[in-house]
Amino acid sequence: MPDKTPKTVRIKWVRSGIGFTYHQKRIVRSLGLKKLNQEVERPDTPQIRGLVAKVPHLVEFVEASPKAAWTAVPEYAISAPKAAPSKLAEAAPKAAAAEPRTSTDTSATESVPAGKKAGAEEGQSKA
Repeated sequence: MPDKTPKTVRIKWVRSGIGFTYHQKRIVRSLGLKKLNQEVERPDTPQIRGLVAKVPHLVEFVEASPKAAWTAVPEYAISAPKAAPSKLAEAAPKAAAAEPRTSTDTSATESVPAGKKAGAEEGQSKA
């Protein structure tokens, strides 16, 4: 059975188009080359080979380089772990419903210690 995958060739731009005709620069561009020393992979057809044959002084065929080892590693996506309800979050609504706050409970409303408050008031009265 014949192999159904199309054969490809690697083409590298090796020389600048400065000093050459506009048509030769267009041929290099039509091969998909944008920068000097860039390599592209194109199907191995008579049309592509003809384009390369018109500008052999600017481009060349190169052997396919072996793929890097890291490309063989499959890609994966990192997702956030599913959060399980915490024990603290479950206990908080139950505790709030069981014990209503009273006006005598000052520990929750007072955030600055009494000594600090008095010192701050004295500093203001001196000024």
